[in-house]
Amino acid sequence: MKKHTKKTSVKAIYRKQRGGKAPPAIPEAGMRLNRYIALSGIASRRGADELIRQGLVRLNGEVVTEFGKKVFPGDEVMVNGEVITPRPYEYILLNKPEDTITTTRDERGRRTVLDLIEDEELKAQGLFPVGRLDRNTTGVLLLTNDGELAHRLMHPRYEVEKLYRVVTAEPVKPHELDKLRKGIPLKDGLARADEAFYVRPPNHHEIGILLHEGKNRQIRRMLEALGHRVVSLERVNYAGLTLEGVRRGKWRRLFPHEIKRIRKKVKLK
Repeated sequence: MKKHTKKTSVKAIYRKQRGGKAPPAIPEAGMRLNRYIALSGIASRRGADELIRQGLVRLNGEVVTEFGKKVFPGDEVMVNGEVITPRPYEYILLNKPEDTITTTRDERGRRTVLDLIEDEELKAQGLFPVGRLDRNTTGVLLLTNDGELAHRLMHPRYEVEKLYRVVTAEPVKPHELDKLRKGIPLKDGLARADEAFYVRPPNHHEIGILLHEGKNRQIRRMLEALGHRVVSLERVNYAGLTLEGVRRGKWRRLFPHEIKRIRKKVKLK
């Protein structure tokens, strides 16, 4: 039997058995501490710098005070008293159902998106939802433990596209679509749709709204400001990811080409 190198076998294990992406090895020249923390999935690099600033990071037992500190093979890193290690990256596409909270846990015992992931070993990798969908908003939701990717996907700078299908109780008039495009004044500023259109003309109860913004409950609030009650709201596309082949309440791992595409969108290799 042909022997594989250690590097090849590790990648094969994650690709074939787990579906994740093997964590990068620490080079002999060292890895910046904030990158190491980001690879553990608990924070982005910027978040890692904040943890260092707060004195919550220890390297080989000593509190780190230098932002440029490096981690070398064999070093031990602790954050808030717990040893951390880089995890395999996992990328999960979930078709979120109604009556589900977009969080990792809920103090009131309500169902969360993580409750829908039956694989306990997978959940133990530190998955968290990227952004939020309201409790009764359905559709595309990305779960990952890739903190750097999540941070960039949610950052306004990268203008990640989100497409929603909205059904309203009363028909939406053409001039109201224009208002959605031009912008609706809300308490936290002007909210504007990049695109607003009828999904199945002449049905004016069902519209599509494309956004790059991410204000809290933005679509519901925009339509409420126009006097409309939203009957259902579904996100059908997020950063190019769609619901194709994923039934409501179910999930799948992203394919390698999808991971590559969304990372490229936010300028990550």
